[in-house]
Amino acid sequence: MFIVYDLIFLFISIFYLPVYLFRGKFHRGFLLRLGRLPRGLKLDRPIWVHAVSVGEAIMVRPLIEKLRQEFPGKHFVISTVTPTGNKIAKGLAREKDLVTYLPLDFSFIVRGVIDHIDPCLFVIAETELWPNLIWSLSRKKIPVVVVNGRISDASFRGYRAIKFLLGTFLNKVTKYLMQSARDETRLLALGVKKDKVQATGNMKFDNADCVGVKKDYAEFRGKLNLRPEERLLVAGSTHPGEEVVVLSAYKKLAENSGGLRLLIAPRHPQKAKEISRLVLKYGFHPVFISELNQSLTPHYLPLTTIFILDTVGQLMNYYAIADIVFMGGSLIKKGGHNILEPALFAKPILFGRYMFNFRDIADLFLQNHGAILVQRKEELPLKLKFLLDNPALMLQLGKAAQELVLNNQGAADRNLHIIKGLMSGHGS
Repeated sequence: MFIVYDLIFLFISIFYLPVYLFRGKFHRGFLLRLGRLPRGLKLDRPIWVHAVSVGEAIMVRPLIEKLRQEFPGKHFVISTVTPTGNKIAKGLAREKDLVTYLPLDFSFIVRGVIDHIDPCLFVIAETELWPNLIWSLSRKKIPVVVVNGRISDASFRGYRAIKFLLGTFLNKVTKYLMQSARDETRLLALGVKKDKVQATGNMKFDNADCVGVKKDYAEFRGKLNLRPEERLLVAGSTHPGEEVVVLSAYKKLAENSGGLRLLIAPRHPQKAKEISRLVLKYGFHPVFISELNQSLTPHYLPLTTIFILDTVGQLMNYYAIADIVFMGGSLIKKGGHNILEPALFAKPILFGRYMFNFRDIADLFLQNHGAILVQRKEELPLKLKFLLDNPALMLQLGKAAQELVLNNQGAADRNLHIIKGLMSGHGS
């Protein structure tokens, strides 16, 4: 079986080679994916945590911190697939930990890496399952735990089509700790044994930083030179095609609401210049956040100004000073983005109907009146105006959103409790 899978994986790798070259995927850490690990590595049966990219690496942070507290003598191996995820992982690591890239899923590579690292536990964030990796860990009787697992609509359709091939492989995982009952049911439908699956909640709620809410964000409102009576609309993590909708909606609102300002935060900051050209087409004046200096900025920027966030890592600061938040990636088929940060700041949130990457969270917010759904792009100006005309409703929505975050925290603790049992049961 390993030889057949290796041949299939090799064929796929060769097929995608031009794509990797074109997209610049061959980074300096690629040799690590071929099994090249540092010499003289002494980790003494570490806990290995795999998080494919940025979102998973951020999400798994609370669990890593709790595992450190529970097992203070353990070192950690944190692997990713993307360089951006690797950068986040380095921020999670301590002095004697290893931050690396997940080895390519060839049997001869993963066996060598597993023998070299010799983990006592392998934790996978959000159901990224590689056959050779899982089989090799299972053969060495190393517990494999999926945390914050989810089965998307597309994945479920694909898995069902090859269910007859998956049953044995999927059951090689020791425990699946899933985000929701829906994800649990889907795994059971794919043939996973009932005692291997448990819905423990979504750790993204635990990653919402309650400490950050207490921080004073007044300096960011000052940086934009907003007047006390002005309200700020933040369009967060937008994608091409959505900025036009947001600008069109804002243009309609600005004509009748002189106290509304707009900040657009594209999902990819390198798109900022393209957005600035769009802003000009709509008759507004673009201002990049990176170019704002409080000491040099005029006392007040005119109402024709639209702010564009062109830097990384600052969006949370602007959610904190927003009056309304529109979440991007949801008016087009991108699957939406995480609404928990603005929710934690008790902001009224709107999003489109394409929130399938956060389906359970989105449904929870809608069912509990913690957000507003924009079914069609034409509805955005209408629903924004409705909120602006009803400040009491804005407060109510924000409060409900914040309570949902606080009331749904605890998945990391539940996962830790189960992992502790597995660790003791395997003598690790």
